[in-house]
Amino acid sequence: MSKDAVHSAQAASRTDVAQVPADAGDAGYSKDLKARHVNMIAIGGAIGTGLFLGAGGRLHTAGPALALAYLVCGIFAFFVVRALGELVLYRPSSGSFVSYAREFLGEKGAYVAGWMYFLNWSTTGIADITAIALYTHYWSLFTDIPQWTLALIALAVVLAVNLISVKIFGEMEFWFAIIKVATLVGFMLIGIFLLATQHEVGGGTPGPSVITDNGGVFPHGVMPVVLVMQGVIFAYAALELVGVAAGETAEPEKVVPRAVNSIMWRVALFYVGSVVLLALLLPGSVYSADQSPFVTVLSKIGVPAAGDVMNLVVLTAAMSSLNSGLYSTGRILRSMATAGSAPKFTARMNRSQVPYGGILLTCAVCVLGVVLNYLMPSQAFEIVLNVASLGVISTWVIIMVCHLVFVRRARSGLVTRPSFRLPFSPATEITTIAFLLACLGMMWNDPEVGRRTLLLIPVIAVLLVGGWFGVRRRVERTTDRELTDFTN
Repeated sequence: MSKDAVHSAQAASRTDVAQVPADAGDAGYSKDLKARHVNMIAIGGAIGTGLFLGAGGRLHTAGPALALAYLVCGIFAFFVVRALGELVLYRPSSGSFVSYAREFLGEKGAYVAGWMYFLNWSTTGIADITAIALYTHYWSLFTDIPQWTLALIALAVVLAVNLISVKIFGEMEFWFAIIKVATLVGFMLIGIFLLATQHEVGGGTPGPSVITDNGGVFPHGVMPVVLVMQGVIFAYAALELVGVAAGETAEPEKVVPRAVNSIMWRVALFYVGSVVLLALLLPGSVYSADQSPFVTVLSKIGVPAAGDVMNLVVLTAAMSSLNSGLYSTGRILRSMATAGSAPKFTARMNRSQVPYGGILLTCAVCVLGVVLNYLMPSQAFEIVLNVASLGVISTWVIIMVCHLVFVRRARSGLVTRPSFRLPFSPATEITTIAFLLACLGMMWNDPEVGRRTLLLIPVIAVLLVGGWFGVRRRVERTTDRELTDFTN
């Protein structure tokens, strides 16, 4: 008996969804995430170290046209989240896109989606604890503490927060996002003031002349802007958390559309707006990958302790990312475990209705990151960040493929699309998938890191195929049991 048969039967009885979840992995969760939590999770997913740190090096490489790169990538990121939002309103699930992959692509699709997402967040978690340790070393008080020790402490703190309750996770993300937004708003107000008053910045007068006198919008041509998109797209990773969080909110039909729609203007304001301001204040050549561009500007106007403040914010962004990674992989792995494609213990929940098994598995991989920090402290961050990029691209592609199948079934009358929809389907999905694959292909132009990362794809494919043959019998038994229970 096929998994499609199970989901066809479940789709026919969608009116019973409140009593019998369409995805067995959705049972047992609390609904403690409030609208403000989900809204801030959406903001937190859109604002991270990709802006606070990454924008400096990219401005140096691409110049003011970086704002255009952020806008283009932001539009495609919005399409992905909008498609996911429509699927969420069709059927809220803590298993999110893995649950939808199971319904629309079958168990193999769900298996690939889940484990690639786990690869993304487990390696991102290693990058996060490495970053936290590096940022903490900025202060002399912590310089004598080994990097691996700081990484382990950070992991322990965030793990404890995740295991207590989803409400505590939501509160932590809420305040992390508040800090990030307040910092950006504060900087933008300072930047606007500097422009309005023509206050000297780094020996020059801010304004459009900073751009025109230093090579224009494309100082190094169009190609650097195209190539930098491969890094820009990863700055938006974690936006899909909105879909996972929707499974633990009481009113997803009200909360999700508001959170998803707000992502577009937040991208325009925070990313594009910040980069335009940075380009108007100082030439792109002044910025560097070694320093936050915001620190560069603030230090040029003599703001005391600018580095300390921004380091604290970047530290917050890394903690937020680690927090989100443990949260989301715990839910995704539980959805997979109930279907038989993940270890059984990852389906376990504690008294606070937190899927601790999956969270602990992610933490176990992160502990390997602590070992990596011990053995290779200077290379740990770069190694894992590029592996995570493969997970980000595959996750977003799978979301769009799921949406394509969903729309096709809706046109056949098998399912009903909600009023909140991704516009211009199927052109939007196809264009987005092509863009994401192009970003992946651009990594070949980076022989040092990107090309080596792409060469990992065959290795990951072999591991996925081997893993599938290891779990497929358990998946088949689980499918047969589900269908039997459903029809009795």
